[in-house]
Amino acid sequence: MPINIPRDLPAKEILEKERIFIMDDVRAVNQEIRPLNIVILNLMPEKEKAETQLLRLLGNSPLQVHITLLYTASHKAKTTSKNHLDQFYKTFEQIKERKYDGMIITGAPVEHIPFEEVNYWKELQEIMDWCKTNVTSTLHICWGAQAGLYHHFGIDKRPLSDKCTGVFTHVVSSEEPIKLLRGFDDVFYSPHSRHTDVDMNEVKNHPDLELLSYSEEAGVYMAMSKDEKFVFVTGHPEYDVQTLQEEFLRDTEKGLEPKLPEHYFPNNDPDKNPLKTWRSHANLLFMNWLNYYVYQETPYLWE
Repeated sequence: MPINIPRDLPAKEILEKERIFIMDDVRAVNQEIRPLNIVILNLMPEKEKAETQLLRLLGNSPLQVHITLLYTASHKAKTTSKNHLDQFYKTFEQIKERKYDGMIITGAPVEHIPFEEVNYWKELQEIMDWCKTNVTSTLHICWGAQAGLYHHFGIDKRPLSDKCTGVFTHVVSSEEPIKLLRGFDDVFYSPHSRHTDVDMNEVKNHPDLELLSYSEEAGVYMAMSKDEKFVFVTGHPEYDVQTLQEEFLRDTEKGLEPKLPEHYFPNNDPDKNPLKTWRSHANLLFMNWLNYYVYQETPYLWE
C-alpha cells in the first residue's frame, strides 16, 4: 500500500521515478481504508532532502500511511523556503488536538549546544510530552534520539573527541526476541554522523530502557523504552548513499578539515563512489516499526 502525501510535494516526483508506491491526497480520499497517520517533526536544515529519505522508507510497507509534516514555529528555517513550509508543513499549535498513530523526530545539527540552549527546546519538550498521550509510538533519530533520551529518561549527551562519521557494523544486544529486530542479520550496517553520543552503561542500567543494538566503534545504536512507546536510533539509517559524501565535501570546502567517514569510501579513497550497504537494514527497521509498534498497537478509532 502507498504513502499518502500532498500532490505537489517535491519529493513526490523523485519517489515516483524510483517506483515507490505513493498516493496523493486527492486519490486517497476516495479509498475506504483507515490509513496510519504518521507525523514527521523535521528538524533537519535541508528539509526537502530529509522528507524524501524518510518517505522512501515509509513507502516500503503494505500499509497505507498518511503523512503530516511538522516544523518548529520557534525556529526560523534558513535553508528551506517559507513557501515550502507554508504549503506542506504544519505547526504544533495546528495539530496538538489530534491523535497520531506514529511520530518520527529527526536529527538536527545542534549537537554542540546544550539542550536547554537550543532555541526551540521548550517547544520540543512540549511536543515530546504530548507524544505520551497523543501518539502510539515515537521513533527518534540521531540528535532526536539524544533529545528524547535526555527529556524522558535524564540521559545526557556527551561530546566526542572526534566526529563519529561513517558506516559502522552493529550487532543485536538483546537476548530476548524483540519485534523491532525481527529479521535482522547478526551483523548489519548503518551510517552515523554526529559529534556527541550517550553512555552505553547509562542506557543498559536504566530501569525503563532496553539496549537493543550497539557498535563496537560507534556505541549505542538502538534503544527502546520498556513500555515500547519510544524507539531511539542514534544513527542515520534513512541517509542516501551520497549523504555522508556531501557532508564531507561541504565541510572540506569550508576549510574545516573534516574527518574522512570510516568504512564508507572504497579503499578510503574519497574520489571513489561509496556503496550503500545499509539499504536492507533501513527498510526492515522502518517496516518493523510501522507494523509491530504502530499498526498492531494503535486503536482503530482514537478516543
